[in-house]
Amino acid sequence: MSTPTMDDAAKVLADPTAYADDARLHTALTHLRANNPVAWVDNPPYRPFWAITKHADIMAIERDNELFISEPRPLLSTAAADDYAKAQLDAGMGLRTLIHMDDPHHRKVRAIGSDWFRPKAMRDLKVRVDELAKRYVDQMRDMGPECDFVTDVAVQFPLYVIMSLLGLPEEDYGRMHMLTQEMFGGDDDEYKRGTTPEEQMAVLLDFFGYFAQLTAARREKPTGDLASAIANGRIDGEPMSEVDTMSYYVIVAAAGHDTTKDAISGGLHALIENPGELDRLRADPSLMGTAVEEMIRWSTPVKEFMRTATADTTVRGVDIAKGDSVYLAYVSGNRDEEIFDDPFRFDVGRDPNKHVAFGYGVHFCLGAALARMEMNSLFTELVSRWDSIELAGTPELSATTFVGGLKHLPIRYSLR
Repeated sequence: MSTPTMDDAAKVLADPTAYADDARLHTALTHLRANNPVAWVDNPPYRPFWAITKHADIMAIERDNELFISEPRPLLSTAAADDYAKAQLDAGMGLRTLIHMDDPHHRKVRAIGSDWFRPKAMRDLKVRVDELAKRYVDQMRDMGPECDFVTDVAVQFPLYVIMSLLGLPEEDYGRMHMLTQEMFGGDDDEYKRGTTPEEQMAVLLDFFGYFAQLTAARREKPTGDLASAIANGRIDGEPMSEVDTMSYYVIVAAAGHDTTKDAISGGLHALIENPGELDRLRADPSLMGTAVEEMIRWSTPVKEFMRTATADTTVRGVDIAKGDSVYLAYVSGNRDEEIFDDPFRFDVGRDPNKHVAFGYGVHFCLGAALARMEMNSLFTELVSRWDSIELAGTPELSATTFVGGLKHLPIRYSLR
């Protein structure tokens, strides 16, 4: 096997603060794509891994889900957090969501909620989503002429949609959002509950405590919502395990709104920073579909997933040993010069747009259609009603190696 090549630029991938600094992150990723697209990263407190920064390599690894599997390291976390998570799972606790699983178990668990996100379900939901989009734009107008778009709108709209789909009471929405911030914001000073794995595990236990009560209620009396489908889900004729059941709720409730929040806020920021593209979209609303895809590419809420090689192999001529971890840098893949014409240009009409923001292959995002529909509804309402919009302060990105985006976007606007 070849000796791993060290490249200081790749260390940013194992530095949560780098994701709060677009210029720093993209400078490093541009260098890696050109000079070291399969880069060895050894940056404690994280265990070493190979950083995969080219779109084609990311896609190839995603496609080969037998050679590259999710377990035991589906995402980047510290060695201490990895060890603690494994110990918890060995003890029958911890988190094991769809992103942690491999086929055939992954496919069976995924099927429990998949009908809720199919095209027919989205068509049935669209009227309600359009109504909610109008409600939140009305609220935005009424609170004007300034707001923090992230906390006042981008969080609230998708949170309401996914909580309604689950069938949770509205008074619990705020609690779900707070726990989501603490879980995905474990590296961010504004959001994290603590610094140790035990303190961060407490967030998960709060989630589990809530959903354990919900499961008992939905098993006793199903109510025809997504929470009831999860509570009564069966694998090979047997009830889903408690770990898998609790974890299913967590991934739907948390990722089901937080990633969309990041794409919505990142999309609005891009429109403000590119007024020509905003004018183009206002003049031609038929571009909304491609505009939404471009917002998703531009913001890339899920920064990475990781896979582990099940056998010795090579990627772009670099030897990858059995048991080695590879880091799929979606942020880099979505700015790959070989795939995207002028990738650092925000283009509401970009077509084709082969972004990897939703992943690819068997782990393609379960809620992708819902996220697209929510964004289409909200921006259709927004673009048709604003007379002016500009920044009213400095946008702030969250520090994270996994899921994140803007945490504050102060804007000044006029809405009809």
